[in-house]
Amino acid sequence: MTGSSLTYRIDAELVQQAFKKLERAVKDTTPIMRAVGAALVEGTQSRFEKGVAPDGSGWAPLNPGYAAGKRGPGILRESGMRGGLMASVTMRAGRDQVEVGTNKVYAAIHQFGGTISAKGGGYLSFRIGDGFARVKSVTIPARPFIGISAEDEAEVAEVVTGALARATAQ
Repeated sequence: MTGSSLTYRIDAELVQQAFKKLERAVKDTTPIMRAVGAALVEGTQSRFEKGVAPDGSGWAPLNPGYAAGKRGPGILRESGMRGGLMASVTMRAGRDQVEVGTNKVYAAIHQFGGTISAKGGGYLSFRIGDGFARVKSVTIPARPFIGISAEDEAEVAEVVTGALARATAQ
């Protein structure tokens, strides 16, 4: 080398110990994935409370007639419904992945929106406000709740870097 240089001697034993700790931490990342999943579930449930999609946009407002007789504190939330949509959001962690979702059959219509039509040309009948509606179809607007927000991304990064820092701490 020409000019200036600095020589630094690395303690090979300390480096080897750090690499062994790192290897153990990433050999089975299931615990890290569990922590990531828990953070994503918490983020999803927070969006229910705020009534926003993962991209931060607000959910479509409720039909005024439905809103008039609705039970519960907000959109996609009902009181008295044990195990409702918000409470059903769970995660499943594996060695190299985490899955966040719900087992509620009606979740997809709320996530993606769509039209529900009566079978066989009949009518859909349901309570709305103080009365009943009888219609051929009803359109549900998309109100995305599953997904990863910017806040979720930051939380996931914090979980992973924190886990690696703890795994390699001296």
